[in-house]
Amino acid sequence: QVQLVESGGGLVQPGGSLRLSCAASGSIFRFDVMGWSRQAPGKGRELVAQIISGGGTNYAESVKGRFTISRDNAKNTVYLQMNSLKPEDTAVYYCNAFVGGLSVDYWGQGTQVTVSS
Repeated sequence: QVQLVESGGGLVQPGGSLRLSCAASGSIFRFDVMGWSRQAPGKGRELVAQIISGGGTNYAESVKGRFTISRDNAKNTVYLQMNSLKPEDTAVYYCNAFVGGLSVDYWGQGTQVTVSS
């Protein structure tokens, strides 16, 4: 059973920074893709950033240049560094891990990020 636990959310002023963490139970080497998505009130879930096993990354246009996804294999953790935060970044942020060979996608419980003055 895979567990993903997000942390690091909170309230921040516009222009501020936060770093989200996603700790996996067990090695993250088994995951082909790990990523972060977000869901704002009244909106659908949208992909924010992904990191593949080879190290390549993908970002939503709305966060390019401001957010950075990274992974620490030794700590079985994926991070999302968020800089220059805007009110429209306010959402619940979810971590996911995808195993291609099994076509299984695991999700965490989410962490709230609120950007407001």
